[in-house]
Amino acid sequence: MAKKNNQIKVERETFEKDDKTYFSYFIKGNVRGKDIKVAIAPPNQETDKGGYTVLDIVFGNEMSADLIINPYEIKDNKSGKVISGNSYLVRTTDENGKVYECAVKPFRTSDKALLNMLLSE
Repeated sequence: MAKKNNQIKVERETFEKDDKTYFSYFIKGNVRGKDIKVAIAPPNQETDKGGYTVLDIVFGNEMSADLIINPYEIKDNKSGKVISGNSYLVRTTDENGKVYECAVKPFRTSDKALLNMLLSE
């Protein structure tokens, strides 16, 4: 897993589409001996294309950023069931100590499953 001081890193790399260069965001890791790559995206990438601009600003000139994991629990008042999970942020700090962050999520359902497996390793 892309870690630095036990911190999970979200990395990025460029790709070309329609003669333009874009970034893809991901976490590399290993689950049960298999190398994996978990795609990461802004939370509303279908409706909010500006989320990728925010990610570009958070990353600045860097090719990696810290993944911040925020566990949560919500109780359904009707059923009494407790729903738990994690929300995620990417975060960087510039040379002046200013913090930049953006909410992210696993890109596909399979990426969510892979990230959960990776976090439980």
